[in-house]
Amino acid sequence: MSTQQAAPLSEAAQTRKAVSNILKGSAGNLVEWFDLYVYTVFAAYFQSHFFNSSDDLQAGLEAMAVFSTSFLMRPIGSWFFGRYADRKGRKAALTLSVTLMSAGSFAIAILPTQDVIGLWALILLVFIRVVQGFSVGGEYGTSATYMSEAATAKRRGFFSSFQYVTLIGGQMLALLVLVILQNTMSKEDLTAWGWRIPFAIGGVAALVVLWLRRSMEETLSADQLRAAHVKVEGEAQPGTMKLLFTKHWKPLLICIGITLGGTVAFYTYTNFILKFMNDTSGIAKTDTSVINFWALFIFMLLQPVYGMLSDKIGRKPLLIWFGVTGVLFTWPLLSTLAGTKDPFVAFLLMFGGLLMVGGYTSINALVKAELFPASIRALGVGLGYAIANSLFGGTVPLIGAALQKSGQVDMFFTYVTAAIFISLLVYIFALKNKKPTHLDAEQGNAFAAKGTAKDDDDKKDLVNA
Repeated sequence: MSTQQAAPLSEAAQTRKAVSNILKGSAGNLVEWFDLYVYTVFAAYFQSHFFNSSDDLQAGLEAMAVFSTSFLMRPIGSWFFGRYADRKGRKAALTLSVTLMSAGSFAIAILPTQDVIGLWALILLVFIRVVQGFSVGGEYGTSATYMSEAATAKRRGFFSSFQYVTLIGGQMLALLVLVILQNTMSKEDLTAWGWRIPFAIGGVAALVVLWLRRSMEETLSADQLRAAHVKVEGEAQPGTMKLLFTKHWKPLLICIGITLGGTVAFYTYTNFILKFMNDTSGIAKTDTSVINFWALFIFMLLQPVYGMLSDKIGRKPLLIWFGVTGVLFTWPLLSTLAGTKDPFVAFLLMFGGLLMVGGYTSINALVKAELFPASIRALGVGLGYAIANSLFGGTVPLIGAALQKSGQVDMFFTYVTAAIFISLLVYIFALKNKKPTHLDAEQGNAFAAKGTAKDDDDKKDLVNA
């Protein structure tokens, strides 16, 4: 009798442990992405202080160019923090990344404008954004790894979905701060100095997260951490580029392919769409802020729903849902949005896009984490994501703004559709549904207590990889 009662208690204890660690890990993710998105959300109000152009479209293009520079450092940040996390532990890497982001937010909050220090204002702004891009480059891969490892086997999809709950939540909070300030301050005050407030908020919030992360549990065992520092003749060490490129280059390429279309679609429907509604659709800034907030709020709540669904049917069907609907409906959605001035119609169109993208965002971190063993997971996930994100996702606002300015916005719709199609091919041909993964081999099978004989053989091969 007592034996029968022990199992549920043990499972409950594991769930409580997972919830505690994931809350602490995701809180930092929330703040990091809030600090990153505040820039684009408030760009229309502070761009005149750092860019000389009197043309709003040109100034906006320059502001988005600076936003894109932060993505240039993401691969470097992913390499640094991925190596650090695989060799020193996930907790140490996550603590360092949020410290750098906090420092960057405080720096922008007090940064003098070009009226005070001239060109140095722009130079310092670019430098700070580069540092923050370096920080976020490390945050994604390490948090994706940590949250996937901290989750219980049967609920990996659900628990790991909270990475994008907090990522979207960061942008949503940035929009909420914008809506509050727009309704409590005059446009003149918001443009003059009010835009500094959200950066100060982000800096303070990061300090709170820094305190929370001190009590996180490490997901790498002491033996794994020790092994990372033991040199074996003729073998690459854990967390190194040599190990990644000699033994795990195929999953790295798959990781890049998984990310390509998803990151382009995500930044289109959550980031660039704000400027798209303002400049192409002609919808007022105050209306677009409200539209974005509520669409993102519902989108955020859907992430765990998609995650739970993936725990039942597997990860691949959700990715194919995103790929197929993205290819079929991106052009109709965006072209219709370009011609509407009705805020409610714009909301429905934006949400339609997000409903498609949810098939990717909810589980992409877990799918990538499952591709790599623990010894190279943070580096593999982080670098694969960062390469695709820097080349394609981070350039979405710049490409979109440039095509807007040249009157060729239809080409942007084609670009987004083509990117999604490339990833759809990866989902179909490079991924297998419900097959044993590295996480299964390390922490228990996600879909069955016992697999087929072939699955058991696959699992043994993964352990020996």
